[in-house]
Amino acid sequence: MILFTLWFGAYGAIAAYVGTLVGSGFFASDRLVLHPEVAIIWAIAGLISILIPLIAFRTLKVDLSLENRRDWVLFFLFGVLINNIAGAAWGVLTLSLGNIIKTGETASIFSTWIIGSFIITIHIVPFSLRYFTPKIYQSKLFVTYYWE
Repeated sequence: MILFTLWFGAYGAIAAYVGTLVGSGFFASDRLVLHPEVAIIWAIAGLISILIPLIAFRTLKVDLSLENRRDWVLFFLFGVLINNIAGAAWGVLTLSLGNIIKTGETASIFSTWIIGSFIITIHIVPFSLRYFTPKIYQSKLFVTYYWE
């Protein structure tokens, strides 16, 4: 989700939100099949996780190829830490308030969510940004700002 949003701007964010929304309602386990009103709010967790790096990267003019130390630090701060913590907090809070999980489960689910997000993000995103951004940038699909 982060990659597509950084490469394709707000279009990638919309696709990520819709994908999360569909996945939460149709492909979740029996225990986590969400009521539509909970799914709509819960899917914002994914949106938060991708809009934070998008806004930060565009505002701070981060080179998506991560060519220097500044870009790596900003990636780690906004693309790994802040966005994943905010997304996990929103997601777990929504599940708890929607009575999908018990209040006592929130800490363990939050921890699992964060660890999983950190591991996946740190392994997939920088490699892909570094090696695929130049090819994506040359294509007509790359979005420089948010919509264009």
